[in-house]
Amino acid sequence: MQMTDTKERRQRAIVELIGSGALSSQEELARQLWGLGFEVTQATISRDLEQIGALKVRRAGQLSYALPEEVPGAARPRLANLLRDYVRSIDTAVNLVVIKTPPGSAHLIGVALDQSDFSQIVGTICGDDTIFVACSSGATAKNFEAELRAAGSRS
Repeated sequence: MQMTDTKERRQRAIVELIGSGALSSQEELARQLWGLGFEVTQATISRDLEQIGALKVRRAGQLSYALPEEVPGAARPRLANLLRDYVRSIDTAVNLVVIKTPPGSAHLIGVALDQSDFSQIVGTICGDDTIFVACSSGATAKNFEAELRAAGSRS
């Protein structure tokens, strides 16, 4: 549990750092994280950036990291990666799609769902390891479940 808590806190810190300023390299991000008390390696930072879906973009002539919600069209590929890496199960209960994840991981998928352009989603609620996705009907929920399963199985 401790390792998951540390990873979740570190990834939240990375998201905050990317959102608050222009980070142009993993070395710069490592220095910032060390300053916040996270002992990280380049490999850890690389994995974290991939898992949160961070992208390198050019802003005002400078390359820097951006979050998927800042880049049009980036949310779906990120969601597919998260589904593949973190989802333990997907089930439908009437008009709800219930997604189970390892402890501490539900928020990653919940945020990606909220940032996606799925018209089937009425709303989401995330706990520690469970996400409830409300759809407008049972049929819509079943179709959405199938779409999520297909997205998560692609490589």
